[in-house]
This record gives sequence, C-alpha cells and structure tokens, in this order.
Amino acid sequence: MLYFGLVLIIIALCIKIYTIKKSAREIKDELAYRLENSTNTLISISSRDKDMCRLADSLNIQLKELRKKRHIYEQGDRELKEAITNISHDLRTPLTAIIGYLDLMENISRNDEISRYTTMIRNRTDIMKQLTEELFRYSIITSVQETNLETVCINDVLEETLAGFYGAITQCGIVPDIEISEIRTERKLDKSALSRIFSNITSNAIKYSDGDFHVRLSDDGIITFSNSAKKLTSIETEKLFDRFYTVENARNSTGLGLSIAKLLTKRMGGEISAELDNDRLVITLYF
Repeated sequence: MLYFGLVLIIIALCIKIYTIKKSAREIKDELAYRLENSTNTLISISSRDKDMCRLADSLNIQLKELRKKRHIYEQGDRELKEAITNISHDLRTPLTAIIGYLDLMENISRNDEISRYTTMIRNRTDIMKQLTEELFRYSIITSVQETNLETVCINDVLEETLAGFYGAITQCGIVPDIEISEIRTERKLDKSALSRIFSNITSNAIKYSDGDFHVRLSDDGIITFSNSAKKLTSIETEKLFDRFYTVENARNSTGLGLSIAKLLTKRMGGEISAELDNDRLVITLYF
C-alpha cells in the first residue's frame, strides 16, 4: 500500500514538473514573439499553476510598460523627423532668396571691398544650403522604410559612382587607385540606395584623405574604400557612423553621410564597418 502511494506521489510530481516545464517553454516562446513583433496580445499559458501564472502576469505588466515606452519613442522619433523635414524645407526658401540677392549685388557692385564681403557671404550661404539639403535628404531617407529591390550589378554601380566623382577627386589632388573585379557581383538591392552609399563613402574619403584613395571590389563581392588619414584617431573612427558626428576639420558637414550609408546598408541586409589600420581609414562593405 505504501509502495502504491509512493508511485502515485512520483507520478503526480512528474506531471507537475512536466506542466511547469511546458509553461516555461510557452512563456519563453510567447515572450520572444512579442518582443520581435508589434502586437497587443498578452502572454497566455495552458497551465493553471499559481506560480507560473504569476510569472506570466508579471511579464505581461512589463510588456505593457515596454509597449507604452516604445509607443512614446516611436511617436517622438516620428515627430522629430517631421520637424527636421519641415525646418530644412523652410530654410530653403530664405536661402534661395539670399542667393538671389547676392547675385544682384555682384552684378551691380564693382567695389572691391563689397565684392570681398559678398564672396564671403556667398561661401557661407553655399555651405549652409549644402547642409540644409543633406539634412533634408536624411529626414526623407529615415522616414521611408521601403526599398525597391532588383537584381543589381555592384560592379556597374560602383564604376558609375566613381566616374561621377572623378573630377572632384582629381581637383583635390587625390590620386585614385581603383581595382574592380571582372567577375560580376550581382545582388538583390535598391540601385539608388546603393549609389547613395557609394557616393557618401567617396565624399567622406575626399574630405579626410591625405592625398590617396583606394577602392577595391574583390571576386567574392567585398568592397573596400581606404585612404590615408593620419589626423584621424581610433576613437573618431569608431564614431564615424554616428548621426551628426563630425571630426574637427569637417566644419561644412552635418556628419550624416556615413550615418545614411550605414542605415541604407543595414536596411538592405548588408554589413558595413570602419577601422583605422596604420593611419589608413578602411571602410568595408558587403552585401
């Protein structure tokens, strides 16, 4: 009789352990799903065990709080992007007017001193206009989440981008060294986004290069952009992809170029990184 009682107790304990383990797996799976997906449903379990139900209830409270904070963040982020878009758009009109009046002054005035001042104003205005356009483009890119994927030959897009920058590169006294594999690297990408990535990285190289610029597309599709950057530190290199970060000598930049490049790369499932190797800035890109 005692033996039979022990068997019943063991069976009951085994059932208890099984239901607890089953509830733990249910909680784990449902929590993972709710963290990865935007849903208002709460965690529910099949077990009626009081402790497991309390655990599920406690996690549901935390999920509600997390959902509330996420909503506040998304709302604030959306409002910030809209504000940036509106501000940058509103700045365009007065800047255009200023540039127009500067044109009139330069056509009318022949005074050397006035000409000198108007030239200084125009230079500052052109820089401000460039920054406003960059800020406007950033707000548009971050607001639009969709990508138009198509089969793209990376070799062709890279060649087209570099050809467009060739005049600016040589004008800065930079000697480009370009190696593009003859093996065609094709990926499902957004062509305009890929071109933007290459353009922003190349623009960055023009700003920071000490006189050289090396671009390489390997047979396995790895793209590297490198240039001498003796004034750049490892700490600055780590921050290059941060929004609005600029090194000291990049006064005419918002620091958004590489940030946009990283955003677009991640959006298309690619990888991008930057490192300082023997005073050379190396940016590696792969899709």
